[in-house]
Amino acid sequence: MKKKILIWLLVTFFVVNVSVAQAQQSTKIPRIGYLANVSPSVNAARTEAFRQGLRELGYVEGKNIVIEWRSSEGKADRLPGLAAELVRLKVDVIVTAGGGSTRAAKKATVTIPIVMTYDNDPVGNGFVASLARPGGNITGLSTLSPEISGKQLELLKEIVPRLSRVAVFGTSTNPGNAQSLKEIELAAGAFKVQLQYLDVLDPKDIATAFRAASKGRADAVLVLTSGSINSQRTQVIDLAVKSRLPAIYFWSDFVEAGGLMSYATSITDLDRRAATYVDKILKGRTPADLPVEQPMKFEFVINLKAAKQIGLTIPPNVLVRADRVIR
Repeated sequence: MKKKILIWLLVTFFVVNVSVAQAQQSTKIPRIGYLANVSPSVNAARTEAFRQGLRELGYVEGKNIVIEWRSSEGKADRLPGLAAELVRLKVDVIVTAGGGSTRAAKKATVTIPIVMTYDNDPVGNGFVASLARPGGNITGLSTLSPEISGKQLELLKEIVPRLSRVAVFGTSTNPGNAQSLKEIELAAGAFKVQLQYLDVLDPKDIATAFRAASKGRADAVLVLTSGSINSQRTQVIDLAVKSRLPAIYFWSDFVEAGGLMSYATSITDLDRRAATYVDKILKGRTPADLPVEQPMKFEFVINLKAAKQIGLTIPPNVLVRADRVIR
C-alpha cells in the first residue's frame, strides 16, 4: 500500500510540474526590439502607428507583449551597440525604423527575425535576396517607388515656375541614398533642372548645406530621408524659412512640424503594416518565406502657413491635389 501511495505521489508531482511548465511556456510574453536612428519624440507618430497595428492584431504593450525601444538619437555610430544590446536581451523579433538600423541589426544577428518598417532598396542594399523570396532572417516593407522623385520635382516646378536649380540634401552613407539620387537625376533631366547635391553626414552639416544652397543660387530644396536630417526637423525647417527656400520633404512629419510640403509614401502606414509581420513571425512563420511588400499609400501634404512665411503662393491647381492642407 505504501509503495502504491509513493508511486501515486511521484506521478502526481510529475504531472503537476509538467502542467506548470507548459502553462508558463504558453503564457510567455513575446519581447520585441524596436531600433531607430531618431529620438522617440521625433518618431512619435511612427511608433504610435506601430502600436496601433499591434493593437488591431490583439497585442497590447505591457500586457501580452513587451517592446524594447532603442534609439541612437541621430548618432548612427551608436546603432551597432544598440542592436547588440537587443540581441543580448534575446528579443523574439527586431523591428528596424530605417536602412541604417536594418544594417546594424543584420550585422548583429543572423538568427533573430528582423522586420524592416521601410527601406529604399532592400535588394540593392543586400538585406534580402529578392522582394518575393527574402531568403534570410530579414523581411518587411520597402519604399522602392521610382515615381516619387519625379513627382517631387514636378511639384517644385509647379510652385516655382522658373525653377532651374534644386539643392538636394542627403546622406551619402545612408542605405538607399544612391538609388534615390539616381532617380532624381533622371527626373531632373526630363524637367531640365540642375541639381546641387549637398552631403549631410552629421547634424552640424545642415547649416553648412543651407549656406551652400543659397550661395549656389538654388531655387528650392529637395530633402531625402536621412537619420541626420530627420532628427533635426526643427532646425531644417527654420533654416529653410530663413533662406526663403521652398522645400519638399520625404516625410509628412516635416510638414506637420512647419515645413512647406511633402510627397511621399505614408510612413505611418508602413509602421502599422509592420505589425502584421511581427504577428506572423510570432505565430511561426519565417522571414525567408514572407515577401517584402511595397508602398500602398502615398500622401501629398501642404502647409500654407509655411508658404506665407516665405512669401510663396501655392497655385489653386496644386492645392486641390493635396491630400491634406495645413492652414
